[in-house]
Amino acid sequence: MNSTVFHHVQRIAADVFAVPVNHITLNSSPATIESWDSLQHLNLVLALEEELGVQFAPEEIEQLLSVESITTLLDQKLHASDRTL
Repeated sequence: MNSTVFHHVQRIAADVFAVPVNHITLNSSPATIESWDSLQHLNLVLALEEELGVQFAPEEIEQLLSVESITTLLDQKLHASDRTL
């Protein structure tokens, strides 16, 4: 897993969910972050798309249920497009 991608996701998620960066781990999910509801999930997706220049398909958005799954999918998308952060 790309640690650079994780750190970007960690920072963006902390900002969207209004929690300290160190509270965002690979295991973070709606079950572990109280402010991660459906609206904030969409805000996170939009923030990631805007800041990292990617697009998520609707079915991908439904699968982004943890910071680890987000980081993995972003890493795949960036690698497939020959982009790095």
